[in-house]
Amino acid sequence: MSAAHPVPLSPPTRAEYCVIACAEAWRDAGETLASPMGLVPSVGARLARRTFAPELLLTDGEAMLVDPDGTVEGWLPYRQHLALAAGGRRHVMMGASQLDRYGNQNISCVGDWAKPKRQLLGVRGAPVNTLNHPTSYWIPKHSRRVFVERVDMVCGVGYDHAGGARHHRLVRVVTDLCVLDFATPDRSLRLASLHPGVTVEGVREATGFALTVPDEVPYTRAPTAEELRLIREVIDPQQTRAREVPD
Repeated sequence: MSAAHPVPLSPPTRAEYCVIACAEAWRDAGETLASPMGLVPSVGARLARRTFAPELLLTDGEAMLVDPDGTVEGWLPYRQHLALAAGGRRHVMMGASQLDRYGNQNISCVGDWAKPKRQLLGVRGAPVNTLNHPTSYWIPKHSRRVFVERVDMVCGVGYDHAGGARHHRLVRVVTDLCVLDFATPDRSLRLASLHPGVTVEGVREATGFALTVPDEVPYTRAPTAEELRLIREVIDPQQTRAREVPD
Protein backbone atom coordinates (compact mmCIF):
# COMPACT_ATOMS: atom_id res chain seq x y z
CA MET A 1 0.00 0.00 0.00
CA SER A 2 1.47 3.33 -0.99
CA ALA A 3 1.74 6.10 1.57
CA ALA A 4 -0.96 8.75 1.43
CA HIS A 5 0.12 11.95 -0.26
CA PRO A 6 -0.15 15.06 1.92
CA VAL A 7 -2.88 17.49 0.95
CA PRO A 8 -1.29 20.51 -0.76
CA LEU A 9 -1.55 23.71 1.24
CA SER A 10 -3.69 26.47 -0.20
CA PRO A 11 -1.83 29.67 -1.17
CA PRO A 12 -0.98 32.13 1.62
CA THR A 13 -3.65 34.65 2.50
CA ARG A 14 -3.01 38.37 2.86
CA ALA A 15 -3.18 37.92 6.65
CA GLU A 16 -0.46 35.27 6.47
CA TYR A 17 1.80 37.56 4.49
CA CYS A 18 1.24 40.14 7.24
CA VAL A 19 2.13 37.52 9.89
CA ILE A 20 5.42 36.84 8.09
CA ALA A 21 6.17 40.56 7.77
CA CYS A 22 5.57 41.04 11.49
CA ALA A 23 7.65 37.99 12.42
CA GLU A 24 10.59 39.37 10.44
CA ALA A 25 10.71 42.38 12.77
CA TRP A 26 12.20 40.04 15.41
CA ARG A 27 14.73 38.29 13.17
CA ASP A 28 18.18 38.26 14.80
CA ALA A 29 16.70 39.91 17.90
CA GLY A 30 18.46 37.53 20.27
CA GLU A 31 17.29 37.41 23.88
CA THR A 32 14.85 40.30 23.51
CA LEU A 33 11.40 40.63 25.06
CA ALA A 34 8.81 40.69 22.27
CA SER A 35 5.70 42.76 23.03
CA PRO A 36 3.29 42.36 20.12
CA MET A 37 0.03 44.32 20.26
CA GLY A 38 -2.64 42.91 17.98
CA LEU A 39 -3.66 39.51 16.67
CA VAL A 40 -1.39 39.39 13.62
CA PRO A 41 1.74 40.63 15.49
CA SER A 42 1.08 38.08 18.25
CA VAL A 43 0.98 35.23 15.74
CA GLY A 44 4.09 36.67 14.11
CA ALA A 45 6.06 36.80 17.37
CA ARG A 46 5.16 33.20 18.22
CA LEU A 47 6.12 32.10 14.71
CA ALA A 48 9.48 33.88 15.00
CA ARG A 49 10.15 32.14 18.32
CA ARG A 50 9.35 28.73 16.81
CA THR A 51 11.54 29.22 13.76
CA PHE A 52 14.32 31.75 13.21
CA ALA A 53 14.37 33.56 16.58
CA PRO A 54 14.56 30.79 19.22
CA GLU A 55 16.05 33.09 21.89
CA LEU A 56 13.13 35.52 21.70
CA LEU A 57 11.35 36.06 25.02
CA LEU A 58 7.55 35.95 25.09
CA THR A 59 5.36 37.15 27.93
CA ASP A 60 1.75 36.61 29.00
CA GLY A 61 1.45 40.38 29.24
CA GLU A 62 1.48 40.38 33.02
CA ALA A 63 4.25 38.81 35.08
CA MET A 64 5.34 35.59 33.38
CA LEU A 65 7.62 34.52 30.58
CA VAL A 66 5.95 31.87 28.43
CA ASP A 67 6.85 29.51 25.61
CA PRO A 68 5.01 29.67 22.26
CA ASP A 69 2.24 27.45 23.66
CA GLY A 70 1.69 29.70 26.66
CA THR A 71 3.39 27.37 29.15
CA VAL A 72 5.06 29.37 31.90
CA GLU A 73 8.85 29.40 31.60
CA GLY A 74 9.73 31.91 34.27
CA TRP A 75 8.77 34.89 36.38
CA LEU A 76 9.10 38.41 35.02
CA PRO A 77 8.83 40.82 37.96
CA TYR A 78 7.97 44.41 37.18
CA ARG A 79 11.45 45.70 38.03
CA GLN A 80 12.98 43.23 35.56
CA HIS A 81 10.49 44.22 32.90
CA LEU A 82 11.51 47.87 33.38
CA ALA A 83 15.18 46.91 33.21
CA LEU A 84 14.61 45.18 29.85
CA ALA A 85 12.58 48.13 28.55
CA ALA A 86 15.00 50.84 29.66
CA GLY A 87 18.06 48.97 28.42
CA GLY A 88 16.98 48.41 24.84
CA ARG A 89 16.16 44.70 25.31
CA ARG A 90 12.47 44.94 24.46
CA HIS A 91 10.94 45.26 21.00
CA VAL A 92 7.32 46.34 20.97
CA MET A 93 5.05 46.31 17.95
CA MET A 94 2.36 48.92 18.63
CA GLY A 95 -0.62 50.27 16.75
CA ALA A 96 -1.15 53.86 15.65
CA SER A 97 -4.20 56.03 15.07
CA GLN A 98 -1.93 58.41 13.15
CA LEU A 99 1.62 58.01 11.86
CA ASP A 100 3.71 60.53 9.95
CA ARG A 101 6.66 60.19 7.59
CA TYR A 102 9.25 60.25 10.41
CA GLY A 103 7.46 57.66 12.54
CA ASN A 104 5.78 59.99 15.01
CA GLN A 105 2.77 58.10 16.36
CA ASN A 106 -0.49 59.41 17.80
CA ILE A 107 -2.83 57.29 19.92
CA SER A 108 -4.14 60.11 22.12
CA CYS A 109 -6.57 62.39 20.29
CA VAL A 110 -7.69 63.63 16.89
CA GLY A 111 -7.81 67.39 16.45
CA ASP A 112 -6.54 70.20 18.65
CA TRP A 113 -5.24 68.84 21.98
CA ALA A 114 -7.08 71.58 23.89
CA LYS A 115 -10.42 70.61 22.33
CA PRO A 116 -10.05 67.34 20.40
CA LYS A 117 -12.61 66.07 17.93
CA ARG A 118 -12.09 62.57 19.27
CA GLN A 119 -10.48 61.21 22.42
CA LEU A 120 -8.45 58.01 21.91
CA LEU A 121 -6.39 55.74 24.19
CA GLY A 122 -4.13 58.41 25.60
CA VAL A 123 -0.35 58.65 25.47
CA ARG A 124 0.16 55.57 27.67
CA GLY A 125 3.66 54.05 27.37
CA ALA A 126 4.40 55.19 23.83
CA PRO A 127 7.13 57.78 24.64
CA VAL A 128 9.00 55.37 26.92
CA ASN A 129 8.72 52.56 24.39
CA THR A 130 10.01 54.55 21.46
CA LEU A 131 12.87 56.26 23.30
CA ASN A 132 14.13 53.24 25.22
CA HIS A 133 14.00 50.23 22.90
CA PRO A 134 13.27 49.16 19.32
CA THR A 135 9.72 49.79 18.16
CA SER A 136 7.70 48.67 15.15
CA TYR A 137 4.12 49.41 14.14
CA TRP A 138 1.22 47.29 12.94
CA ILE A 139 -1.49 49.05 10.90
CA PRO A 140 -4.27 46.61 9.90
CA LYS A 141 -5.93 49.14 7.55
CA HIS A 142 -3.55 51.33 5.56
CA SER A 143 -5.29 54.65 4.85
CA ARG A 144 -4.82 58.40 4.68
CA ARG A 145 -6.56 58.70 8.04
CA VAL A 146 -3.62 56.85 9.61
CA PHE A 147 -0.71 57.96 7.43
CA VAL A 148 -0.87 61.73 7.81
CA GLU A 149 1.43 64.62 6.96
CA ARG A 150 1.58 65.63 10.62
CA VAL A 151 0.19 63.84 13.67
CA ASP A 152 -2.16 65.84 15.90
CA MET A 153 -0.16 64.83 18.97
CA VAL A 154 3.20 63.07 19.29
CA CYS A 155 2.88 60.01 21.53
CA GLY A 156 5.40 57.61 20.05
CA VAL A 157 8.56 59.55 19.16
CA GLY A 158 9.73 59.67 15.56
CA TYR A 159 13.19 60.23 14.17
CA ASP A 160 12.80 63.99 13.94
CA HIS A 161 12.00 64.27 17.67
CA ALA A 162 14.24 61.57 19.17
CA GLY A 163 17.26 63.81 19.73
CA GLY A 164 19.72 60.96 19.36
CA ALA A 165 18.26 58.89 22.22
CA ARG A 166 20.56 55.92 22.75
CA HIS A 167 18.05 53.12 22.25
CA HIS A 168 15.63 54.84 19.89
CA ARG A 169 15.15 52.69 16.77
CA LEU A 170 12.08 52.36 14.61
CA VAL A 171 12.41 49.04 12.81
CA ARG A 172 9.46 48.66 10.45
CA VAL A 173 5.83 49.43 9.82
CA VAL A 174 3.68 46.52 8.63
CA THR A 175 0.28 47.22 7.09
CA ASP A 176 -2.32 45.19 5.24
CA LEU A 177 -0.81 46.53 2.00
CA CYS A 178 2.94 46.59 2.47
CA VAL A 179 6.03 46.83 4.64
CA LEU A 180 7.61 50.23 5.28
CA ASP A 181 10.96 51.07 6.86
CA PHE A 182 13.13 54.11 7.56
CA ALA A 183 16.14 53.23 5.40
CA THR A 184 16.48 56.71 3.91
CA PRO A 185 19.03 59.49 4.50
CA ASP A 186 16.53 61.62 6.44
CA ARG A 187 14.99 58.62 8.26
CA SER A 188 11.60 59.05 6.62
CA LEU A 189 9.34 56.21 5.57
CA ARG A 190 10.29 54.11 2.57
CA LEU A 191 8.29 51.45 0.77
CA ALA A 192 10.24 48.27 1.50
CA SER A 193 7.95 45.58 0.05
CA LEU A 194 4.48 45.06 -1.36
CA HIS A 195 2.15 42.26 -0.37
CA PRO A 196 1.11 40.26 -3.44
CA GLY A 197 -1.79 41.85 -5.28
CA VAL A 198 -0.89 45.37 -4.12
CA THR A 199 0.58 48.05 -6.40
CA VAL A 200 2.86 50.98 -5.69
CA GLU A 201 0.08 53.27 -6.90
CA GLY A 202 -2.35 51.70 -4.44
CA VAL A 203 0.02 52.35 -1.53
CA ARG A 204 0.62 55.93 -2.65
CA GLU A 205 -3.11 56.58 -2.89
CA ALA A 206 -3.62 55.25 0.64
CA THR A 207 -0.83 57.41 2.14
CA GLY A 208 -1.26 61.07 3.09
CA PHE A 209 2.30 62.10 2.27
CA ALA A 210 4.95 61.33 -0.34
CA LEU A 211 6.71 58.04 0.38
CA THR A 212 10.22 57.24 -0.75
CA VAL A 213 9.77 54.51 -3.36
CA PRO A 214 12.79 52.64 -4.76
CA ASP A 215 13.04 51.99 -8.50
CA GLU A 216 12.25 48.32 -7.83
CA VAL A 217 10.04 47.27 -4.93
CA PRO A 218 10.11 43.56 -4.03
CA TYR A 219 7.16 41.56 -2.83
CA THR A 220 6.94 40.60 0.83
CA ARG A 221 8.45 37.16 1.18
CA ALA A 222 6.02 34.26 1.17
CA PRO A 223 5.79 31.92 4.15
CA THR A 224 7.47 28.57 3.70
CA ALA A 225 5.38 25.40 3.74
CA GLU A 226 6.50 24.73 7.32
CA GLU A 227 5.68 28.28 8.42
CA LEU A 228 2.23 27.96 6.86
CA ARG A 229 1.67 24.68 8.68
CA LEU A 230 2.71 26.24 11.98
CA ILE A 231 0.47 29.27 11.47
CA ARG A 232 -2.58 27.25 10.45
CA GLU A 233 -2.29 24.12 12.56
CA VAL A 234 -0.26 25.04 15.64
CA ILE A 235 -0.20 28.76 16.41
CA ASP A 236 -3.52 30.05 15.10
CA PRO A 237 -5.90 27.24 14.12
CA GLN A 238 -8.84 29.50 15.08
CA GLN A 239 -7.73 31.91 12.30
CA THR A 240 -7.81 34.96 14.54
CA ARG A 241 -5.47 36.62 12.04
CA ALA A 242 -8.35 36.89 9.57
CA ARG A 243 -10.25 39.16 11.97
CA GLU A 244 -7.65 41.90 11.40
CA VAL A 245 -6.94 41.20 7.73
CA PRO A 246 -9.91 39.48 6.06
CA ASP A 247 -9.43 38.17 2.55
